[in-house]
Parts: sequence; C-alpha cells; structure tokens
Amino acid sequence: MILVRREVGRALRARRQALGRTLRDVSAQSSVSLGYLSEIERGEKEASSELLAAVCRALSLPLSDLLADISVRVADQERSAVVVPLGAVPARPAEEKARPSAA
Repeated sequence: MILVRREVGRALRARRQALGRTLRDVSAQSSVSLGYLSEIERGEKEASSELLAAVCRALSLPLSDLLADISVRVADQERSAVVVPLGAVPARPAEEKARPSAA
C-alpha cells in the first residue's frame, strides 16, 4: 500500500541528510519538536501543510519541489503495483479459496 506520509518522510530525510543537517538543527530552525519531526521522517505522522512549509523553509526546499518529488515516488510505486481496472472489485483471498474450481 502506498502511504503518502512515508514518501513525505523519506523525501524530507533524504534532503536533510544531503545537506548534512541534524534533526535537532532542522527542528530548531523550523520550530517543530524534535520528536514530531522524527516521527514525520519515519512516516508515522501526517504533517499539516503549515508544518511541511516550515520544515521545507528550514531545508531551503520549495514546497512545490517536495510535492513534485513525492508525486514521482508515488507514480513509480503505482506503476510497479498490480493494476485493477477501474470499477472492478478484486476478490478477497477468502472468497477465492471458497470458490469451486472450473475443472
């Protein structure tokens, strides 16, 4: 399952690490608590748009660039996932086992 909060966290962590910055430093500059910022980076918490903007400012990262990066990450995951046609309802595993075979 694709979770946007995980991709947000991965993108923010990658940017922070690429800049050689610590969580503590970014936390202080963005006024976001260290623990909460850590949870966001680990994909455990959904960040509000205001919080994302503050963290992006601290990382000198335009919010639009963050969102574009996340869009690419999600699209890549979607392409590699099994595609179910729009309107089709996939059978649940329990239902598949209960169906008699067509043999």
